[in-house]
Amino acid sequence: MFSLSKKVDFKKLSVHEAPERSPGFLLWHVSTMWRSSIETILKPLGLTHPQFVVLATVGWLTRHGDRATQVAIGKMASLDPNTTSQIIRGLEKKDFLKREPSADGRAKNPLLTLRGSAVLRQALPAVEIADAQFFTPLTKKETESTIKIFQKLTID
Repeated sequence: MFSLSKKVDFKKLSVHEAPERSPGFLLWHVSTMWRSSIETILKPLGLTHPQFVVLATVGWLTRHGDRATQVAIGKMASLDPNTTSQIIRGLEKKDFLKREPSADGRAKNPLLTLRGSAVLRQALPAVEIADAQFFTPLTKKETESTIKIFQKLTID
């Protein structure tokens, strides 16, 4: 038989009367639900959510023929350098990205392959539809307010 630990008195520990009043808890809950809906859309395309984010970021940064560095990709995607590198390697193995030597030869610049461009053309609209469906309970005004809040929270 085991003994139960002493009950936790949340009134002494937390400023919130319930988890549903905690912005952090709610953000976790909403982001988990949202991410699950996105992963469901991406799985048939052979992409994880982080891979999609990096693929879309490379597409965005190189859309005018510019070269993107791994550092710029990681920064835009809010990923650390090691994670960015691992995701890029995984996308290379799937032939969605290739890395070409930079002008100075010290770094490699990720670029979309034809296959990567094709999957991005499928994935991006599908993700945007899933986003729209997920946020359907919000009015247009609430959606705009939410975007402004998210932008405010992500300013470096």
